[in-house]
Amino acid sequence: MTLRNRLRLLGVAGLALFTVSASLPPAAASGAGAERRPAGGGLSAVIRYTEYGIPHIVAKDYAQLGFGTGWAQAADQVCTLADGFLTVRGERSRYFGPDAATDFSLSSAATNLSSDLYFRGVRDSGTVERLLKAPAPAGPSREVKETMRGFAAGYNAWIAQNRITDPACRGASWVRPVTALDVAARGYALAVLGGQGRGIDGITAAQPPTAAPPAAGVTPEEAAAAAKRLLSAQNADMGSNAVAFDGSTTANGRGLLLGNPHYPWQGGRRFWQAQQTIPGELNVAGASLLGATTISIGHNADVAWSHTVATGVPLNLHQLTLDPADPTVYLVDGERERMTRRTVSVPVKDAAPVKRTQWWTRYGPVTTSMGAALPLPWTASTAYALNDPNAVNLRMADTGLGFAKARSTADVERSLRRNQGLPWVNTIAADRAGHSFFSQSQVLPRITDELAQRCSTPLGRATYPASGLAVLDGSRKDCAPGSDRDAVQPGIFGPDRMPALKNLPYVENSNDSAWLTNAERPLTGYERVFGTVATPRSVRTRGAIEDVAAMARKGRLGVRDLQRQQFANRVPAGDLVASDAATWCAALPGGTAVGSDGAAVDVSGACRVLRRWDRSADSDSRGALLFDRFWRRASSAPAAELWRTPFDPADPVRTPRGLNTAAPRLGKALADAVAELRAAGIALDAPLGKHQFVERNGERLPIGGGTESLGVWNKTEPVWNPSGGGYTEVSAGSSYIQAVGWDDSRCPVARTLLTYSQSENPRSPQYSDQTRLYAGERWVTSRFCEKDIARSPALRVVRVHERR
Repeated sequence: MTLRNRLRLLGVAGLALFTVSASLPPAAASGAGAERRPAGGGLSAVIRYTEYGIPHIVAKDYAQLGFGTGWAQAADQVCTLADGFLTVRGERSRYFGPDAATDFSLSSAATNLSSDLYFRGVRDSGTVERLLKAPAPAGPSREVKETMRGFAAGYNAWIAQNRITDPACRGASWVRPVTALDVAARGYALAVLGGQGRGIDGITAAQPPTAAPPAAGVTPEEAAAAAKRLLSAQNADMGSNAVAFDGSTTANGRGLLLGNPHYPWQGGRRFWQAQQTIPGELNVAGASLLGATTISIGHNADVAWSHTVATGVPLNLHQLTLDPADPTVYLVDGERERMTRRTVSVPVKDAAPVKRTQWWTRYGPVTTSMGAALPLPWTASTAYALNDPNAVNLRMADTGLGFAKARSTADVERSLRRNQGLPWVNTIAADRAGHSFFSQSQVLPRITDELAQRCSTPLGRATYPASGLAVLDGSRKDCAPGSDRDAVQPGIFGPDRMPALKNLPYVENSNDSAWLTNAERPLTGYERVFGTVATPRSVRTRGAIEDVAAMARKGRLGVRDLQRQQFANRVPAGDLVASDAATWCAALPGGTAVGSDGAAVDVSGACRVLRRWDRSADSDSRGALLFDRFWRRASSAPAAELWRTPFDPADPVRTPRGLNTAAPRLGKALADAVAELRAAGIALDAPLGKHQFVERNGERLPIGGGTESLGVWNKTEPVWNPSGGGYTEVSAGSSYIQAVGWDDSRCPVARTLLTYSQSENPRSPQYSDQTRLYAGERWVTSRFCEKDIARSPALRVVRVHERR
């Protein structure tokens, strides 16, 4: 009998899961493969570790799957998980003080106190509990709630049975047991990350006006620019590329998917890699965001999917007309409505608790800002309320669980339609049968262009066209977002309104709107809140479309072609301007340019370097670093100043183009870049990897790829530290990468890579092992099928169990 059949029998018969190890090869039953069996009853799971510490979790039901997942995540990331649980409990100030900054993983809150006031308010109001009680699909399914219960038990069992070695929290009193509610609250924080999570400082600071004059606001034009910066996916620490090819482009008629999400390299928005199996019920591999109980991005035997951060705006503002006699009363159709007070108390380290009142309306909380650049003053006549439809969305895990069970891209679409649980991402998928799929299925406020035209305030008339942020007249009931009949909750768009494309040679997204998902079949007809149409694309989008369209035309593609694309490290900005820049540079009088400090700088050596540069961001590329430091400065010029040929919506991939060498900013940018590198002792033609690297336990690992302004597919957002040698850390960029296809066997052909490795614990063997692979542009061969797991030379089998 095969191992797969044995596992199926285990699920059917409910036998003890420790017998899994008995069916493994003899090498797995001794030495490194020896099974550890904690005594006791309760929840349990079998975890089979293969190379690079990747756990393959086998359980007989969802609670026990959650248990194994919580245990294994804690083993790798206990400190980061514990820190996040402190956040959603509103207890950061109690342990770390009120004024310290958060790591911004679960919100934009600038201080611990601001974070605590918000999340303690969520806890005190019972928001997450109510969502947990809602029947599916409006609320989470029984299966997902069971994984949450199991995850909490698995996390708790690990911290009870193991000694923490990570210096970040070893011996810390704040590493404490958690509940299923804590796990659900972490998922809730991710859901509101793009809505209320963006406005936490304004929500917690909002107080009725006093005799003192209110803070100054901004003009509508200033607000429009600030909102555009705030909501731009390209300016965030999360982005992504993903492409699915259909069978017409592949060597065997089956689909292909390359997923390349760009996420933070540190903290609570890291991915964590695993396989989850319930025999006869579920078998999926991929990566989860920390604290998530289901796979976020991954593949099963028949389908692969990835996500990219979408351009849809998951919030809007309502401008309130206040009662002149009481600024906590607002008018709706002439009727007075009193704001709801929520008084929140936060424990503070070495000080008395801090109490603060939050003010809520029918639309959501009152906020006095959306970031420092977008103040929203609460005056005697006006206040602003933030509407976030994801504040009643706890459906993300069920959407992912639907993907995990899918057998086709049609099943992926069905999960999106049924659950409507994704707050801020697009979905790209491919399947064994050769289908490709894209959908911008987001939970967005149902703001049509007609509604915005009819109900925008003067502020909204500036912000909505510029960024998709609607500011609606809160004094009129007919200005509230409408509802679609097929929507799972009131006030959002239904699935029929979502931009989607199916079964084209390629569908691709690099964080621009859905318009050029396939450049030959532009998507139009969606509302502005989803994104723009016929507007300039980022250099990364333009480069990605050029690459994947060429791949589709070439045809006969396989997984190796996806792997080559991931590490091609082509710099589209270099292709656009480097030759022109080198020629212009060589013609500068005396070979000098004037820097921003007014000093003349000899740049003649830079001209030669730019001419010889290979236009790539490989670790051994000479000239990539110089171009990067130059182009970061130069590309900040207005497009009209920077390019000779302006953007043309009829030619969106090739325009704008042609460097305007008369632009005054260019000389300063080049002089400053040259002076900066020389001052740091860095040669102008130094190999990129010598000065773009990370250090892990004293080992320096060169990192390829490039930043957003360069347009490199393999995105790297490094931290500049010239006194330390250049770019000495990565803040965000390529994270969990997967290249997936299929052949005639039941096992998918999958290659994966977790760029920053499984653990942030410097004492863990999984602290830098995959980072070393990433530095060498090498991949992990996925061990999805039982026969491949059993053959792993690193196989280690652990049965984990609650102790009663």
